[in-house]
Amino acid sequence: MRILVTGGAGFIGSHLVEKLLATGHEVSILDDFNDFYDPQIKRANIQAVATDVGIHHVDLRDRAAVNSLFHREKFEAIAHLAARAGVRPSIRQPQLYYDTNVGGTLHLLEAARLTGIERFIFASSSSVYGISKTVPFSESLHLTQTISPYAATKIAGEFLCSTYSHLYGMRVVALRFFTVYGARQRPDLAIHQFTKRIHADEPIDQYGDGTTRRDYTYIDDTIQGVMAALEYEGPLFDLFNLGESDTVQLKDLIAGIEKALGREAKINQLPEQPGDMPITCADISKARKFLGYKPTTPLGVGLPKFVDWFLENIGGSSTPRSML
Repeated sequence: MRILVTGGAGFIGSHLVEKLLATGHEVSILDDFNDFYDPQIKRANIQAVATDVGIHHVDLRDRAAVNSLFHREKFEAIAHLAARAGVRPSIRQPQLYYDTNVGGTLHLLEAARLTGIERFIFASSSSVYGISKTVPFSESLHLTQTISPYAATKIAGEFLCSTYSHLYGMRVVALRFFTVYGARQRPDLAIHQFTKRIHADEPIDQYGDGTTRRDYTYIDDTIQGVMAALEYEGPLFDLFNLGESDTVQLKDLIAGIEKALGREAKINQLPEQPGDMPITCADISKARKFLGYKPTTPLGVGLPKFVDWFLENIGGSSTPRSML
């Protein structure tokens, strides 16, 4: 297929682009290379495939630019991974998150409708589950409240997708990602930040007492789920959790990084942050049954892999060595 990957120069997107190319698809990337983190990192992410893909520097908020691209390129499928990400930044800049994540998703869906695209993958988030007391989180849960603007934009995106699927017969799969990590992980995320600071013998900020729990998902497992979703032939609209279905306490995550680095962390304990979820845990039985989703990399295996990548590619620098 001719597939457009939005956010294709980012962490998850760049891995998806590589997998799509390896399996014979024709791939284009849409990315605005914004400064949420160093754009040079994104350029390094796609350096190895830059000559094999079309790269389109487009801001999703620009409806005319999105429409123009779709009419020129005639894509057959969209993997929409682009978003303003992160809970805490969304509290500081809710309008930016709404305009990008909700308005941008609407622009893509409209452009897909106008150009006859029939397959659309939407990257959602475990954040949509808010402070649900039913654990593990199942796709059948009735969601009534989110606790951050970021999460609200993701549930809004899911509803836009289901609406377009219903009205226009578009096949849409929404995928709820659970704390994805691995090589090229965004530098603002906890595993990357902790690794960098512990390696540099700098203190890390731990919010709360370390008992919050996350369902950490290795990048290869997430990509396996996305690839399966691109071939899904079930209901025209459907959604799936993509997690490991296991939870790890924050303090145990830190201990795992300490072990992999062979260094002890200096911990600066801070109050819990507004918008942070106390736990995420995916019920992946639906994805197992209908997507053949089978995560194979528990944190005890994936975390040392990430640390090895970090030491080889970044070390104490904030910029990939390939960009220095």
